[in-house]
Amino acid sequence: MQRYLLLAFLLLIVPIRDTLCEQTPEEEQGVRYANRCEACKILATELEARLGETGKSHDVIETGYSVDDVRPKKRTEYRRSELRLLESLENVCERVLEYNLHKERTDSTRFAKGMSQTFQTLHGLVDKGVKVDLGIPMELWDKPPVEVTQMKTQCENMLEEYEDAISNWYFKLQEDKSLTQHLCEEHVLKKKEERECLSEQLPATKPKKQKKAKGDNEEL
Repeated sequence: MQRYLLLAFLLLIVPIRDTLCEQTPEEEQGVRYANRCEACKILATELEARLGETGKSHDVIETGYSVDDVRPKKRTEYRRSELRLLESLENVCERVLEYNLHKERTDSTRFAKGMSQTFQTLHGLVDKGVKVDLGIPMELWDKPPVEVTQMKTQCENMLEEYEDAISNWYFKLQEDKSLTQHLCEEHVLKKKEERECLSEQLPATKPKKQKKAKGDNEEL
């Protein structure tokens, strides 16, 4: 019985691919790295989230230097300053490591935060005493998979390559359009067919109905 359970879940973890297509060694192991659309989408999402966190400050910072300290220093709102941008960019790609790979999904939503449905089920089986052998130690189950660590590298490369585009959006265009539109649609992904993942979203979850306690009277 345990063998059948393991086989069923391995089929969930390793997607079935067309055997007629040539596969890379990584693909033969079920690895499918993030494409540029997926990497850009998550970079834009995380950078905007980080800017949202740092943008709540109403501090005013002073810049400039004068030997006699007579000339007034330039005063700038922190939320409009270069300092805020630099602090938001710092380690933003580290946030990619908070994502997990949800192999039960086939589109870009396969990269999402939180434990995947597959591993939730596997952990549940282990908790019930079922022996599950995935070929890796259980303590490594929740470590970022190679697709996520690779996407962190893609994020870092993209930040370096499109630094000017991000800076231009921050100082001049963020009131007019999202970073996803500016960076991904207008700079990174030149062809329309490359942008398909930008519209992919997790389906809304329906709230669970609460069971009525015994003895509750229904309203007429």
